[in-house]
Amino acid sequence: MSRITVLGECVADAFTEPAPAPNELALRVLPGGGPANTAVALARLGTPARFLARLSGDVFGRLFRAHLAASGVDLSHAVEAAEPSTLAVAELDAQGQAAFSFHAQSTADWQWTSQELSGVDVADTACVHTGSLALVREPGGAVVEDFLAAAAPRATISVDPNVRPLLVRPEVYRARLAHWCSLADVLRLSEDDLDLLLPGTPPEQACDAWHAAGARLVVITRGAEGALASLDGERVQVPAVATPVVDTVGAGDSFTAGLLHHLGTHGLLGGRLTDLSLADVEAACLFAVQVAALTCSVAGPNPPWRDQLPQLTPDASTVRHLDPTP
Repeated sequence: MSRITVLGECVADAFTEPAPAPNELALRVLPGGGPANTAVALARLGTPARFLARLSGDVFGRLFRAHLAASGVDLSHAVEAAEPSTLAVAELDAQGQAAFSFHAQSTADWQWTSQELSGVDVADTACVHTGSLALVREPGGAVVEDFLAAAAPRATISVDPNVRPLLVRPEVYRARLAHWCSLADVLRLSEDDLDLLLPGTPPEQACDAWHAAGARLVVITRGAEGALASLDGERVQVPAVATPVVDTVGAGDSFTAGLLHHLGTHGLLGGRLTDLSLADVEAACLFAVQVAALTCSVAGPNPPWRDQLPQLTPDASTVRHLDPTP
């Protein structure tokens, strides 16, 4: 089975809970962070997943290592970082959507050096996936970009911008997104990301702009509306899977994992997606929405294991093939 290497951060997601006294705050801490969630979901689905991360030796870093290892993620190239872990405090609204506040100044996740990544061999990696804050925060963001450029001749490159405006201004993402598309074969982002990156732009027009910049496959996840996928301008809309929603934390990361897992198991990763058809994309997205739905049905970024997948099935009869934008 195709091996996938994921590069990025692991964040302590702290969720507010009822406190025993009015002047206290109770938090439940779960391992999170977009790239870490994706690596965990890939491993639980059965894809050999290696995670390149800078993990602190603090209490959160130890939690991260235990969680990742228990899910079957390869941590052989994870850096033992001296800096503290990143903490994100989440407040959930009535729909399970999370609003985050971040404690991320000078934390371990953003301090990548060229030396730390120079010894990583991607010869047996079919796909390198990255994104989120590790790709955009300095000083490590430029190092991650260089790693993608070095890996691109051998591996499919997947990027999820995962815009976090509380930490990095959207215009910083906009300034670098064209370069990421020039490196990436797959660009996956949410509807919220689209609104921040290209406000007021129709999804189809955004897909065409990112195709022109170099990304062959663009997938925009749309929550309860499913996902829009565009392969070189050929487009398909797949439905979401109806499920009781506890919260939506990690759903997009699980979708990305499901997409890449399905492509990998069908031998479609490892290059520039030259053998990929729109039918392949549709099948991968129908699988990915199942993985995302199961993540929404439990608390926090807790993606499903492979044996849980038969619980849900999307309605393929509502798939829509869309005409390319003139």
